[in-house]
Amino acid sequence: MSRPGGREPRRLTRWWRRRSLRMRMTVIAATAIAASVFVAFQAASELLDGELRNTAENQLRADSRVLATNAESAGLARVQLPPYPGSGRLVRVILPDGSTRTPAGQPALPPVSEQAGRVARGASADLMESKDSDEDGYRIYTLRTGDGAIQVAHAADDSPINRFGLGMLLSGLLCVVGGALVGRAVARTGLAPIDRLTAAAVRVANTRDLDAGIPDEGGGEIRRLIQAINDMLAALRDSRRAQRLLAEDAAHELKTPLTSLRLNIELLVRLDRRGTLDTAISAESRTRLLNDLGAQVAELSTLAAELTDLARGDVSDESAEPLDLADVVVAAATQARSRLPGLEVALDVTSVWVSGRPAALQRAVLNLIDNAGKWSPTDQPVQVRLHAGAGAVVLEVDDAGPGIDATDVPRVFDRFYRADSARALPGSGLGLSIVQRVVHAHGGRATVGRSARGGALLRVDLPAAAPAARLTAGEDTAVR
Repeated sequence: MSRPGGREPRRLTRWWRRRSLRMRMTVIAATAIAASVFVAFQAASELLDGELRNTAENQLRADSRVLATNAESAGLARVQLPPYPGSGRLVRVILPDGSTRTPAGQPALPPVSEQAGRVARGASADLMESKDSDEDGYRIYTLRTGDGAIQVAHAADDSPINRFGLGMLLSGLLCVVGGALVGRAVARTGLAPIDRLTAAAVRVANTRDLDAGIPDEGGGEIRRLIQAINDMLAALRDSRRAQRLLAEDAAHELKTPLTSLRLNIELLVRLDRRGTLDTAISAESRTRLLNDLGAQVAELSTLAAELTDLARGDVSDESAEPLDLADVVVAAATQARSRLPGLEVALDVTSVWVSGRPAALQRAVLNLIDNAGKWSPTDQPVQVRLHAGAGAVVLEVDDAGPGIDATDVPRVFDRFYRADSARALPGSGLGLSIVQRVVHAHGGRATVGRSARGGALLRVDLPAAAPAARLTAGEDTAVR
């Protein structure tokens, strides 16, 4: 069961979060000034009250000494008391027998307190005390004189404090209003770059023009925010440009196999409608044509899968995990042998650990082996070596083919790029591009060179990772 009292803070928090930044800054400025005025008022009131109290007590002491001097010469019973001025100071004499004398017409003071009586009896020299009645408050000073005491009192006057408080209240209200106005002006001035930034972002969103960058202005946080947004726009431009190039290249690559597939199918359909399919095309030609159709369909399927993989980018349901790359390489080699029964793969792999996505890494290794299998002679195996380097894991795949021409090396990993000598071989030109993307996503590097057998040597370097479990002495052995 929820507590009703806990809802109010949440409502207040939600209300506060829904306010604009200008409103927040205005409220914060006004609240800060109001708190400052309140603290200043409290401190000034205490100082003023203490100063007035000290002044009044000093005056009472001075008046008491003057009256005590007269009483010592004339006696307490006969000393002439000053007439009551109508307000302010009040006088009373405490006689030895405990009775009191006051000027004629003077208002009655509170009864003599027990402490004042002890002063009159000689227990102490003087006493300062405050008396609060229902109507008036008095500050009374008692001074031992002769066999009795002299008391001088003054009615407490809070009017200076009240006037001061009223003045501070009015000043505080003016300061709060002024602070709110100043806070709003400061918010408007300080948020002006944000307003311009917002307008520029809205303009980019409405026009879809990612080339229209936001002008760099201001400094500090504003400049960093503008630079971050411009970097984001640049990344979006690059992504859109890459998508457009991918679509254009895909359309170009799909055009040829689709055209060939359509022409062959139309030929078969037209001959079948005429009833001359068996006589117009020999059995050998018909078999070759059907084989071509199957190869073109397989090529289109491969191309579609690779395009889907490239379009997904780094988006994957897989999460990175520590894994033994040797297991991935062995699985990829087994899959390559099943796809190409005549392919021979020689493995020389050592158990090494990396942090990565198993399926993506297996796809990259499979593409490397498939690429090498296209060029390697039937009597020469594709060699796959995996070993640990200096803080890295090194995977090498080489073949005994003709190698890669020096002019083709810079573009080996480009999308849809195929060397002139590879035009007649199956493939879409996307396999090595996928390899490079996967390797880069894992923080590695893919390079191409020439193997000792004269063919191509494709090398992948990946960051090494600590093994998920301690390896036994027999596990770190080469797999042949």
